[in-house]
Amino acid sequence: MKAVRLTGWGREPTLADVGCPLPRGTEVLVRVEAAGLCHSDVHVIDAARGALPYRLPFTLGHEVAGRVTALGPDVEGTVAGERVVVHGPWGCGNCARCAAGRDNYCDRRGDLDWHGLGLGRDGGMAEYVLVPSARHLVPIGGLPAAQAAPLSDAGLTSYHALAGVRHALGEGTTALVIGVGGLGHLAVQILRATTPSRVLAVDIREEALELALRYGAHDGMPMRADTARMLRVGTGGVGVDAVLDFVGSEATLALAVEVLRPGGELAVVGSGGGRLTVRKPGFLPAGFRLSLPFWGTRPELAEVIALARSGALHVETEQFPLSAAPEAFGRLRQGRVRGRAVLLPG
Repeated sequence: MKAVRLTGWGREPTLADVGCPLPRGTEVLVRVEAAGLCHSDVHVIDAARGALPYRLPFTLGHEVAGRVTALGPDVEGTVAGERVVVHGPWGCGNCARCAAGRDNYCDRRGDLDWHGLGLGRDGGMAEYVLVPSARHLVPIGGLPAAQAAPLSDAGLTSYHALAGVRHALGEGTTALVIGVGGLGHLAVQILRATTPSRVLAVDIREEALELALRYGAHDGMPMRADTARMLRVGTGGVGVDAVLDFVGSEATLALAVEVLRPGGELAVVGSGGGRLTVRKPGFLPAGFRLSLPFWGTRPELAEVIALARSGALHVETEQFPLSAAPEAFGRLRQGRVRGRAVLLPG
């Protein structure tokens, strides 16, 4: 079968012929219908030797949807033919958090040489993918695979980040989304579907702001020198109740703390290399709380899929055949993907 393989650190992945795996024990073989591309894939490709615990080579792709094709003899919880999305942050499978579907916060994560599907373990940028257990699968019914696949990270990570700050977003509150890309445009929709909050969006790209407004943001503004002042004016001078930062750069973190209301919530999702210096007293908003969410849980993924099936959540996608993976990665690096890039092996 064809697969997009990472064979060396700092090298672009290659399309290679590899053997199709056979499921044993609790393993499930899924025929891939769609696999999303993520900036995390680029971070992995560009990582310096030794920066990650992963062993090369492996197949990329941690946003995967498809159809169950074959089952190991000990599989329970799914049947051949079922259409599924894969919950990608695989943990040890034995700790209490993994048992609860919270593999993203596995107690043994620091001891593993992988972070999950396509992240040290063979992923779904291929015709087939081997999943170690049916507990990692969430049924999608008739939801199109190109919609379901990005929801397993872009949708789930946004949903999980919001879950940590939702308590602060009741009536009369304001939420700010910084960075309206593959995750941010879904965060706008999730905010609108699950909170009564007024939703604002900031990005450096005009087309991203247009995307935010199309998907329900009440207002959008470009990132510039007076953005913080304009946001404060727009909130009557009090600031915003919660910030979801999908960039995480020095500039976006500075903007976040400048506009955050005292006692507000800041969730940093993006890995843009920015830093906050914590000291008391200091320049940070009094009583603010910071979260660093990672991916999301399996129960939350089921909730995200339910939102999408209800029509409340739609992924903006650009679709490519598996053979065009190099082109798709090139567009992602250049910031030319609108929403989420998706590979279609079929």
